[in-house]
Amino acid sequence: LLLQEAQESIEAARSYRRELQQRLRGLRQARDQIKESATLTRDVLEQHFNDLKGTLKKLLDERLLSLLQEVDVIEQESIKPLDECQKLIEHGVSTADDLLREGESAVNGDVGQENEKLCNFTKKALHIQLDSLPEVPSLVDVPCLSAQLDDCLLTILKNQIFRHGTVASRPPVQLEEFVEKPGGILVRWCKVDEDFAPQDYRLQYRKGTASHFEDAYVGSDTEFMVLHIDPNVDYQFRVCARGDGRQEWSPWSVPQLGRTTLVPHEWTAGLEGYSLSSRRNIALRNDSQSCGVLYSKAPTYFCGQTLTFRQVLFGELIETVGQPDRRDSLGVCVEQQNGYNSLQRDKAVCISTNGAVFVNGKEMTNQLPAVTSGSTVTFDMEVVQLGPCSSEGGNFKLRVTISSNNREVVFDWVLDQCCGSLYFGCSFSYPGWKVLVF
Repeated sequence: LLLQEAQESIEAARSYRRELQQRLRGLRQARDQIKESATLTRDVLEQHFNDLKGTLKKLLDERLLSLLQEVDVIEQESIKPLDECQKLIEHGVSTADDLLREGESAVNGDVGQENEKLCNFTKKALHIQLDSLPEVPSLVDVPCLSAQLDDCLLTILKNQIFRHGTVASRPPVQLEEFVEKPGGILVRWCKVDEDFAPQDYRLQYRKGTASHFEDAYVGSDTEFMVLHIDPNVDYQFRVCARGDGRQEWSPWSVPQLGRTTLVPHEWTAGLEGYSLSSRRNIALRNDSQSCGVLYSKAPTYFCGQTLTFRQVLFGELIETVGQPDRRDSLGVCVEQQNGYNSLQRDKAVCISTNGAVFVNGKEMTNQLPAVTSGSTVTFDMEVVQLGPCSSEGGNFKLRVTISSNNREVVFDWVLDQCCGSLYFGCSFSYPGWKVLVF
């Protein structure tokens, strides 16, 4: 008994130590987050204000240069007529000097030549028009340059600078949940600051240790399906928000890692009548006359394999539409069967573009809205096993929910064999239909 009590105490001590070590790791992670975010914030602040100083100096230099050029233009335009007037006056002074010397010489000359010199001087003086003087502007009529500098600019800049920038200890939104999808991750986030009124959210992600984040979504929703995600690879996500009526974004949330282990859905390549995108997740019904059912490359749509619900969504987004036909179909099936031009057959459930629902080739009485441009069709399935199931087959039931345009139908699909995974497929009679599967 003592030995048993001692062993129990030892196990309790081990459990207590493990819990303490786990909490110690949590504290270290919290400390690292504070230090890393503080270092990053310092770098961002220093870079931002250095950029501001550089930009402000550049703007001030450009403004100073502009004002100096304006002074140069006014000075040159104002002095030019004065220079011309000065040349005219200086020429008049020179002419008057010459005339004075000639007159004095005529007056003081020889008696015999006095009359002729006086006569020539008088004629010359009359020709020069000694009573005509150029107009000289008064000082009040010429420009007097000065600089008007508003001292309140410094006050305005000072007030703006002192209010510029804030340091937040917690962002107003945080990432909440990552849901694995085939070739994608459904990212959800939530508001954690009750006083913050968000108008838009901005979600970014980057692969592994890539240096730059890229935008995945900007809008008012609080979740987004990020597609083109490689399976079994870590991606880093972050989200921020913009307040109502504001232009600037809030601080980023704490970056978190997300990944998906589910391989992406792909259409089978090579079927005449359909053209595929590079990732083979988009199928376009082309102009070929050949028609048939385009299946998935593999049975990658998994439904639940136990009695519990397993919300595995299958969605098809209709990007563009062609001419509808009653044989058109979107759905899932147990196996690929060639030779059919529609999924409206045995061992398949599907919806036609007119909204009719078919189970094993039979049309149900319930009908969904017609599939139009921008429609989203989703299939949800959960396993309900009615009896023993073996490799030879058995009584097997799937509860199916098909949703389209905010309406849904729910029914049970009874199969004669166990199905852990299903193929998906589509068929269109006319060109123009374009389907993205994810």
